[in-house]
Amino acid sequence: MKKIAVVMGSASDLPVAEKALEVLRAYEVPFCVRVLSAHRTPRAAQTFAASARSEGYGVLIAAAGKAAHLAGALAANTTLPVIGLPVKSSELDGLDALFSTVQMPSGIPVATVAINGGANAALLAIQILAVEEGGLAEKLENARITAAEEAAEKDRSIAQCFGE
Repeated sequence: MKKIAVVMGSASDLPVAEKALEVLRAYEVPFCVRVLSAHRTPRAAQTFAASARSEGYGVLIAAAGKAAHLAGALAANTTLPVIGLPVKSSELDGLDALFSTVQMPSGIPVATVAINGGANAALLAIQILAVEEGGLAEKLENARITAAEEAAEKDRSIAQCFGE
């Protein structure tokens, strides 16, 4: 199975990235976690992205706040799918990171999830791997069935509380 890289622009992004790591662990997907800055360590970020495919990665998740150029910097140096995970900062509530991540030039795509959407970043990465990994596809389907059953049970419970 291909690995997923969770790359953070700063160690301060770890609380958001941990949501992705929890999901990757639950689905038993191999991953690595790195801190590579588009601004402070651009050569290291470039080298990592350029060698990611040959190192066995299938998807890169880039978590970054503020200027959030990390996803674009990685995407510029690989043809692997890159998922941008904008991280909320105190100054602009994460809108700066969202706009920096989602506004990519034509030819260098970055999929982008919600601000602080670590769990969805991991699930999207897993869905990408599941195109060729039947076991992952089955786990995803089972999770959707379980979520639907839980939602139906909550609906029944709430309806009973209010006389339905």
